[in-house]
Amino acid sequence: MYNVAWIGLGKLGMPCAEVCARSGFKVFGYDIDKSITSDSVLIQPTLEETVRDSDIIFVAVPTPHHEVYDGKTPTSDLPCRDFNYDAVTSVLSELNQLCNKSQIVALVSTVLPGTISDRLLTHTSNYKFVYNPFLIAQGTVAWDYQNPDILMLGVDNKTIIENDFSDLLTFYANILENDASFECGTYEEIECLKVFYNTWITTKITFVNMIQDVAEKLGNIDVDSITSSLSRCSKRITSSAYMKAGLGDGGSCHPRDNIALSYLAEKLDLGYDFFAYIMSIREAQAENMAEKILSLGRKVYFTNYNFKPDVNCEDGSYVRLVEFYVKEHGGLIVDNELNADVIFLSYPSDKYNKLSDALVFDPWRARTRGYSYHYGDTLND
Repeated sequence: MYNVAWIGLGKLGMPCAEVCARSGFKVFGYDIDKSITSDSVLIQPTLEETVRDSDIIFVAVPTPHHEVYDGKTPTSDLPCRDFNYDAVTSVLSELNQLCNKSQIVALVSTVLPGTISDRLLTHTSNYKFVYNPFLIAQGTVAWDYQNPDILMLGVDNKTIIENDFSDLLTFYANILENDASFECGTYEEIECLKVFYNTWITTKITFVNMIQDVAEKLGNIDVDSITSSLSRCSKRITSSAYMKAGLGDGGSCHPRDNIALSYLAEKLDLGYDFFAYIMSIREAQAENMAEKILSLGRKVYFTNYNFKPDVNCEDGSYVRLVEFYVKEHGGLIVDNELNADVIFLSYPSDKYNKLSDALVFDPWRARTRGYSYHYGDTLND
């Protein structure tokens, strides 16, 4: 069994460290709060003593905001602010002086996408570094640690995970109680996975509470009747449906429904307009796509204008919305692929396997790379 160290024995670190100890590992712990005690974790007086004989070192120190950003009071009128990384930077830097290449240092602390490459990697040269955030909730930390939805490992190069981090994989084989999948990615991918998992939950809660507000304002509605019915819609809502990035929502219903509900939000004086913001995001995403297309060429051919593949209808067509912004930014729409600089692949289809030698803009990442540009895949450019 490995020796394991936990740096940071707070509301996340201590429950997880004690799980490791109960699983048979020798566990060392360190925290700046010297009043912390444990019956199973060997708490050490210094960081050096904590990591000296440890094979795997978990760093679970805080990355806090200023206290006024914790959500107890309104924050929407305050300036946007990143997490504070002072504690993480200090610990990783000190570990760089204390550890060696045989030791694995796993950062658990939440960081924003881009932080590791931009701010932390310079402090990780003398050990094997992995970003290993957890999907846990207060009150069930220990259980969540052993039964995660997924286990996330962010590394510099995904091909080295089984060799350089085999000890970590073996460690988790002894810790996990479920058959969670291992999601190995770049630092940036795992940073995204962690924070978007959390904010997805916030978005979901905010959405159902908005239904609650409508029920209160409009009357004659039991909110639980609506939300429980929606929760049983496992074909599209509570499923993997629509979980592939590509074109925005279209059709004769969805965009119109959001616009109409924006009207209802104003009529009922909800105090916010969730739906107007959704539509503004939808439009901004189309404009972002158009600007990228035009960075590749000015003459653009669209393979299809339907709002979805194999449906002969342009109602609410997102392709038309992208075309609008292409023209808005000075692009020229051509009606023949042979005259195009860029061919916009509206939908994956065998019909378009043999296109001209123009660059194919593929928002679905369905075509073989080469002369295709895979929109949204900046890892394999």
